[in-house]
Amino acid sequence: MKKVTAVLIGAGDRGSYAYAPYALHYPHELAFVAVAEPNEQRRQAFAEAHGLSSEQTFESWQELLQSPSVADIAIICTQDRMHLEPTLRALEQGYHVLLEKPMSPDPKQCVEMELAAKKHNRMLSICHVLRYTPFWQTVKRVIREGKIGDIASVQLNENVGNLHMAHSFVRGNWNNSDVSSPMILAKSCHDMDILAYVLDKPCLRVSSFGSLMHFKEECAPEGAPERCLDGCPAEASCSYYAPRYYLGEGSGWARKITGDTSKEGILHALRTTPYGRCVYRSDNNVVDHQVVTMEFEGGATAMFSMCGFTHDNTRIVQIMGTKGEIRGNMEENQITVYDFVTREQSVIRLHDSKVGHNGGDVGIIRDFLNQVRGESKGESLTSASVSVRSHLMAFAAEESRLKGGAPVDITLFHERLTEGLHSGKEEKSL
Repeated sequence: MKKVTAVLIGAGDRGSYAYAPYALHYPHELAFVAVAEPNEQRRQAFAEAHGLSSEQTFESWQELLQSPSVADIAIICTQDRMHLEPTLRALEQGYHVLLEKPMSPDPKQCVEMELAAKKHNRMLSICHVLRYTPFWQTVKRVIREGKIGDIASVQLNENVGNLHMAHSFVRGNWNNSDVSSPMILAKSCHDMDILAYVLDKPCLRVSSFGSLMHFKEECAPEGAPERCLDGCPAEASCSYYAPRYYLGEGSGWARKITGDTSKEGILHALRTTPYGRCVYRSDNNVVDHQVVTMEFEGGATAMFSMCGFTHDNTRIVQIMGTKGEIRGNMEENQITVYDFVTREQSVIRLHDSKVGHNGGDVGIIRDFLNQVRGESKGESLTSASVSVRSHLMAFAAEESRLKGGAPVDITLFHERLTEGLHSGKEEKSL
């Protein structure tokens, strides 16, 4: 088996802890030979973990990619609005690229990256890791076996979890669409992609509603200060009191906000970073709940609901077919298949993986390496071409939401985008 070499651009949480550990567990398959990361602490931690010298570490992707390629692949995990330039440059330099989702908050840039990969004859895959989980692959297998007949409708609920909502989308990196992406992309492009995967037909029309209902200043408790540590009178009754969470049940999330996870280090981060701000006095603007309805070719429909007000963090699905039905809960890692003729129900309990996204993080790296080595035939499950189609569903949904729920025809949406590319006009980022 040929060992694949890699460079990492962006050594944050996803780059360092979701994808790069594959090289530590399977060093005969993957080795990192360089890293680009502006944060010195993260850069040095990654270099130490992977045995990189100072000559193999860079402060910026520009430095790393200014010379000819030094590896087979580039794994790019920068922030959403920083994906385009390093991806185009890496493809031009001859790297195959694995890019963190979403591709970009600008639909034009998504298509531009897809076309660049084709131009340079390089692979570009997007990290829609859910496709690689045993849960969704089992769902797909049951559908392919014809056990529920033709799909008529799908209902998919994304229970974000109120504390995850507060961490990532109120206080964190994806709290403001002006600097990151709208919620339907930042969190739920996974779900648009899974619906496209399950139904396996083009989405024709979408309509969407949603808003920022709760995490805003007018909902703040009386007397609540800018930061939790500034003496909040609502400390005992507030679900989002930061010190209680990050020093308690959320201590595992503390490494996402600071490199010093001692109690003193966490408290310092809560005094100096956005993660210690009152959730009602942040600069967030993304929705805290949203629904999307979709119509697919052939008449099938789907309904997706994302909500940040749940006690659990999971996805719940119901797939209704002409011969039967599938119900599943990702947190329980269990699928139930109902047969309308025999009235039998089969329960499939899947193995609980201890690695990220219940095995999806490892699964996508393994598949990408197989693709690079030429061991897998055909298009990747999450190629840029595949991903652009599901991204368009998300872009259309956000356009509908901003227009009060008016239906958006995806074919016309794509034609408008294509015309903009050919004419050189910019498509507005959503």
